[in-house]
Amino acid sequence: MLSLSELPTCPGLFSGSRARDGILSRMRIPGGILNVAQCGAIADLVDRYGTGYVQVTNRANLQIRNLNSAISAEVWQNLQALGLASRLVEIDPIRNIMASPTAGIDRQSLLDTRPLVTDWDDYLQTHLELAELSPKFSVGFDGGESVSIRAIRNDILLAAERRSADSKIVLRLYLNGDTGIIIQESQCISLLAAIASVYLQYTKNQPRIEGKKPRLRHLLADWGVEKYLEQIQHNLPFVLQQSSIAPSEKSLANYQHLGIHPQQQSGFSYIGIALPLGRLKSQQLRDLANLAQNFGGGTLRLTPWQNLLIYDIPNHRLSELEKSIARLGLHSSATNLDSCLVACAGNTGCASAMTDTQSHALAMVKDLAQKLQIDRPINIHFSGCEKSCAQHSPIDITLVGIQIKQQNETIAGYDIYAGTTDSPFGRKIFQGVRVAEIASFTNKLLQIYQQFRSPDESLGEFVDRSAIDQLQQLLNPKKPNHK
Repeated sequence: MLSLSELPTCPGLFSGSRARDGILSRMRIPGGILNVAQCGAIADLVDRYGTGYVQVTNRANLQIRNLNSAISAEVWQNLQALGLASRLVEIDPIRNIMASPTAGIDRQSLLDTRPLVTDWDDYLQTHLELAELSPKFSVGFDGGESVSIRAIRNDILLAAERRSADSKIVLRLYLNGDTGIIIQESQCISLLAAIASVYLQYTKNQPRIEGKKPRLRHLLADWGVEKYLEQIQHNLPFVLQQSSIAPSEKSLANYQHLGIHPQQQSGFSYIGIALPLGRLKSQQLRDLANLAQNFGGGTLRLTPWQNLLIYDIPNHRLSELEKSIARLGLHSSATNLDSCLVACAGNTGCASAMTDTQSHALAMVKDLAQKLQIDRPINIHFSGCEKSCAQHSPIDITLVGIQIKQQNETIAGYDIYAGTTDSPFGRKIFQGVRVAEIASFTNKLLQIYQQFRSPDESLGEFVDRSAIDQLQQLLNPKKPNHK
């Protein structure tokens, strides 16, 4: 592990970054797939060096907080042997390679992207020059699954689609939006290598931005997509093909992976398990891995929604597995209020945060669960400041931490937003709500939603279509407006 004076701002496994609660490290899990031996090694690691728990992140990797000492060379070598640590230490901080957690098992899948994840990770591990990439350089593969990652931010996304002319499966290139370029599966790694190479050449001649390497989005803002593609073409042994047909849009529902779902493999299903705030105790991780071994395919799949899947479960064993999951204190329901709960580190771990988001989030949903029931997923996002690190796009409810001045004291509180319009967080519904009152105010909003919504309408959709003055009148009948 690096010395404290050398710790970077973008943490890897053995190059952690400083946080208020100690050293923070992140473990790359390409494609989010973990086997039993890997789970055991991770559990042992956090028991020995951390506080006995890990968190699944919004990039489907693992985050370890509160590391209390340097990790020994022997442990490092063991993690490398298990495929949990990069063979090239310098590559370790680069962002996790993303894929749908249902790659290869999803009934709507057009292409199994797991081999592409492996091939790109192998390329990274064998090209030391790629250590000069920005740590935030990110690649995602979407195989056309119903559990899609298209809406999740990546510098580069390759998404499978069926070509209308001959029904052949191709991949469409997205660079902060659709480029119109389609390629064959066999061309993916060559294209990614060329994209990375041109980007590295660009960064060599550019000044740092706030002390950091320029990101790919800075190149795109500077050059534009067309010039970038021209430079990429010079590095390719094949000609990039432009598609004249725009891709069809499809509804991308978050959290639809929770619960039990049939696989494309006949007679088998997968089960999506909710992890409140992505947290897993070390023993829960060991126990879930054992359940995957005893009931399913022997591996766990982490999701970018901070949950996980067990798959390849024979249908006749599903009920037995559900009971075993419940005995671990976990569940698979998408309609528990803690199922779709997201929070940043909060002020216990981050100097920018105004509030203790994680504790407040768990306390609020526990309070709400005693007051109402929901029949569809509600995404609740706690952000300790306006950076919105834990979730980058608004959807249902967002609570943004603030400091409220009251007479001679300043106390923690939240502004409460809902929907997807009017601001990066949605519409501001309640302003300056004290921590003790957030459950009551959120309960009001949920009650109004359940009373006046249309069938199958999400909370975000309900708020987006509602006139804000009418919505405020429903929420605050004694006040004509509440801005």
